[in-house]
Amino acid sequence: MRSCFRLLAAAATVSLVLAAPAAAQRTNKPILHGKNWVAVTGKPLGATAGAMIFAKGGNAVDATCAMLAAVCTMWDTLGWGGETQALIYNPRTKQVVGVNALGVAPTGATVEFFRKNGYAYPPEYGPLAAVTPGTPGGLMTMLAEYGTMSLADVLAPAIAMADGYPIEAQAADTIERFRGEIAKWPYSKSVFLTHLDEKDAAKRAAPRAGEIFHQPDLAAMLRKLVEAERAALAAGKDRKAAIMAAYERFYRGDIADELVRCTREQGGLFTKEDLARWQVKLEQPVSTNYRGIDVYKLTTWTQGPALLQALNILENADLRAMGYNSTRYIHTVYQAMNLAFADRDFYYGDPDFPPEEPVRGLLSKDYAKIRFQTINWTKNDAKAHPGDPYPFQGGTNPFAELLQKWTPQPPSSATKPASFQVAASTPPIFTDDEYFKMGTTSIQAADAEGWVVSVTPSGGWIPAVVAGKTGVGLSQRMQSWVLDPAMNPFNVLEPGKRPRVTLTPSLALKDGKPFLAFSVQGGDTQDQNLLQFFLSFVEFGLNVQQAVEAAAFNSYQMQSSFGDHRSEPGRIQVRADTPPWVRAELAKMGYKVETVERTSGPVTAIYIDQANHAFQGAASDFGEDYGIAW
Repeated sequence: MRSCFRLLAAAATVSLVLAAPAAAQRTNKPILHGKNWVAVTGKPLGATAGAMIFAKGGNAVDATCAMLAAVCTMWDTLGWGGETQALIYNPRTKQVVGVNALGVAPTGATVEFFRKNGYAYPPEYGPLAAVTPGTPGGLMTMLAEYGTMSLADVLAPAIAMADGYPIEAQAADTIERFRGEIAKWPYSKSVFLTHLDEKDAAKRAAPRAGEIFHQPDLAAMLRKLVEAERAALAAGKDRKAAIMAAYERFYRGDIADELVRCTREQGGLFTKEDLARWQVKLEQPVSTNYRGIDVYKLTTWTQGPALLQALNILENADLRAMGYNSTRYIHTVYQAMNLAFADRDFYYGDPDFPPEEPVRGLLSKDYAKIRFQTINWTKNDAKAHPGDPYPFQGGTNPFAELLQKWTPQPPSSATKPASFQVAASTPPIFTDDEYFKMGTTSIQAADAEGWVVSVTPSGGWIPAVVAGKTGVGLSQRMQSWVLDPAMNPFNVLEPGKRPRVTLTPSLALKDGKPFLAFSVQGGDTQDQNLLQFFLSFVEFGLNVQQAVEAAAFNSYQMQSSFGDHRSEPGRIQVRADTPPWVRAELAKMGYKVETVERTSGPVTAIYIDQANHAFQGAASDFGEDYGIAW
C-alpha cells in the first residue's frame, strides 16, 4: 500500500512539473505582434528612438543604432565609452555577421604594472579600469556597412536627450547610491551629482526621478560627429565615407585628443596611438545546430560559445521527458553548464593573440558526448573541470600541465600573491551577487526586408569616470582579465588585447531563415539565462513572452568575471515559485539552494514567424525593458 501511495505521489509530482508550461500561458506583458518591424531594448525611450527611425523608413540596423545611442545617453547600465557586441543577419547575403567593437588594453596595462601597484586583478572602478572606447566605432561601422540612413538621423534622438530628458528613477537612484565613488572624479561629479552644492545635498546629490537631466558636453560631442559627417558630404563623399569621417574625428581627431587628455589627467593609461590603432572587427560568428536549429554566437572573446557547448551536451539528453524545471532537468542543465563554463574559464580569450583557442574542438559534437558521459546523475560535481578539446581538432594541448592543476577556485597566487600585498580599497559598491549579474542592456530589432539584429552593449556604467568635455563615461572592462595564467592562459592581460567578456548576443536560424533573436542583461548569468530561455521556447513550447518570463535558475560554480573572480561550487539560486519538493531534492544532491524573487536579467527576444510573415517581440516582466512593434 505504501509503495502504491509513493507511485501516486510521484505521478502527481511529474504531472505538476509537466503542466508548468501550460500553466504559464498567462503573462504579465503581451506579445508584441508586428508585420513590418519590431524594436526592443532596455528602456522605453530607447525603444521609442528605434520606432522613430523605423517610421522614417530606416531598416533594423538604422533602428538598432538609434536605440544604442539613446540607451548610452540614458546610462542604461552602459555609457558611450563602453563596448558593443552584435550579430546581424544580412538578408542579401543570407549570412550572419559578427560585430566586435570591444576596446583593448591600453599601452602600459601589463601584468607587471598592476602587480607592482598592488592589484590582484585590474580594478573595478576608476580610469585604470578602462579599455579603449568601442561603442562609438561599433555604432558607426554598423550604420556605414549595413544601414541606410545618415549618422545625423540616427543620433538625433540621442542628441535631443543629451540636451535634456526626464531621467527615470532607476538611473537617478543608481547615481545617488554610488555618489561616493562618483565624487572622486571631477568630470563625473559635474555630470551626475547635479544637487551636490545645494543645502539638502546631504539628503540627495543625484537628480530626482522625472527631473530634466542635461548633458551639454555629451551633446556637443555628438554634434561634432554630425558636423564631421556633414562636412564630408559637402566635400562630395558618399554616405558610408561621410559616416567614417565622423569615426575618424572620434578616434583620431579633436575628440580623441580630449579623451586621452582627460583620461590620463585622471590617472588612466590609454594614448592617442591606442585609439588610432583600434579598429572594429567584422567577423564570422561560431554556431552549432541543436535539433535542426542553427544557433549563432560571437567567438571566444565573449562567453557566447559556452551556450553552444551546453546545447551540444544537452542534445544527448531527453529534456522534454524530464519535465519542465523538474529536479532532474535542473540538475542536468546545471551539470552541462558546469562543464561548458569550466571550459570557458580555461580556454576563452582574444583569438587575435596566440595561442589560438581550440574552438573547433570545443564545439565538436563528439567532444560534447564525452563531456556528457562525465555527468554524475546523483549529485553535483563540485570539481567539474575543463576538458581537453585538442584531440577533437587533431591537436595537442599547449597548456596540459596547467590544465592538470586547474581548480574552480582562483589559485592563491591570483588572489594574494606572495610578492605583494593587495592594495587597500574602499568597501565594494556591489555585493557578490550583483557582480555576478551586473548588467548591460540588450537590443533586438527586425524588419520586413529580413534584417535581424541582436546586440549586447555594455561598459561605462554608473559610476563611470567621465572623460572631460567629451561627456563620455569610460569602460570598466579591464577587470575581466586575469593576471595569473593558472586561471586562464588565454585571457592574461596584454596591451592591445581584448578581455574575454560576458556580453553575448544571440541569433538562431531554422531552415536557413531567421528564427529567433535574443539577449539578456547581466554578467556571468547571461548565457545561463539565455540557455534556459531557448530551451523553454524550443523544448517545452512556451511562446516567446512566456519564455522571457519563465522561471530560471543561476549557477555560481563558474568563476566570476568580476570582482575577486570567485567560484562557489554547488551554489544555486532558484526562483521563489520553484516547488518546495524540487528544492528539497536538489539539497539532497549536494546543492546549496537559495530562493530569490529574481533569477534572471531582463531577457529581450524576437521570434520571426516565417509562416505568417510576421514578428513576435518580447521583453521580461521586470526592469524597464520595453518594445514597440508595427
